[in-house]
Amino acid sequence: MAPVVQPHDFAEVAQLIDAARQRAYQAVNTSLIELYWQVGGYISGKLAAAEWGDGVVEQLARHLALTQPGLRGFTRPNLFRMRQFYEAYQGDEIVSPLVRQLPWTHNLIILSQSKRPEEREFYLKMAITERWSKRELERQFNNALFERVVLNPLKVSPVVAHLHPQALDVFKDSYVMEFLQLPAGHSEADLQRGLLSKLKQFLLELGSDFCFVGSEFPLQVGKQDFALDLLFYHRSLNCLVAIELKVTRFAPEHLGKLSFYLEALDRDHRKPHENPAIGVLLCASKDEEVVEYALSRSLSPALIAEYQTQLPDKKLLQAKLHEFYALNIDAGEQS
Repeated sequence: MAPVVQPHDFAEVAQLIDAARQRAYQAVNTSLIELYWQVGGYISGKLAAAEWGDGVVEQLARHLALTQPGLRGFTRPNLFRMRQFYEAYQGDEIVSPLVRQLPWTHNLIILSQSKRPEEREFYLKMAITERWSKRELERQFNNALFERVVLNPLKVSPVVAHLHPQALDVFKDSYVMEFLQLPAGHSEADLQRGLLSKLKQFLLELGSDFCFVGSEFPLQVGKQDFALDLLFYHRSLNCLVAIELKVTRFAPEHLGKLSFYLEALDRDHRKPHENPAIGVLLCASKDEEVVEYALSRSLSPALIAEYQTQLPDKKLLQAKLHEFYALNIDAGEQS
């Protein structure tokens, strides 16, 4: 009698096929980006040496259309984009390898929307690490992620920095959740229900490697029952991540409850191979100085973040970022 084979027995073969497809796609994409790079470099060299004028690029586009029927992507505008692409990254040994890991559409978004080299490098690295789709990449530009990260660096307790130094690259100081469409006077229950109904978008905003464990996660200490708002697991940090929701401004006493929950998780739920749990207080607003005071002597691996239900004013943030860089340049020159 033939053995009974279950569908999960084929999972490994399916994974091998998926991995091979991904490698094939990446190889094709790398070759295409390399081609655009070389064409961009060729055009850049001709224009820089005054051997060509802009009109010659138009002639090149028409020539390719006639001699390479079916060839796509070599229109006059795209040829100039290839030139811009090459000139933006040539000589940059850190960034130029990154562009070959992303599709052309991602590269065009980053190239056209970034204001400075640091911003281009930031989004290139984030798009690769987080595996953002084109839509999510555009969303992160719209919610001014770069400006927010530079202007408001994450503050964590000393314990987090000691136990989880990588956490500084995982968590954010603020999370934009415009997709919830919450009213101004929403409650914590409204916020929690909204996050659960839009869990996929929330996971994208949190970042890669977050896995959802549960909501109202039960914790029993002594003869009392408690419920943690949201519980996640982070694969790279190898730890549980507890998220407590507050629809008010952060208050120092909020840390006590979170610390209690983290202790319960570590004692009763953490597996032997896992690192200590991290706690996140997700508040409607916070005073940065109060946050700094509250975290400075905290013995709990915690951080305080802010959630926003509307897209931030990107122009205002860009103006503040311009001032920030100007002040840094002035300070460097004076020193």
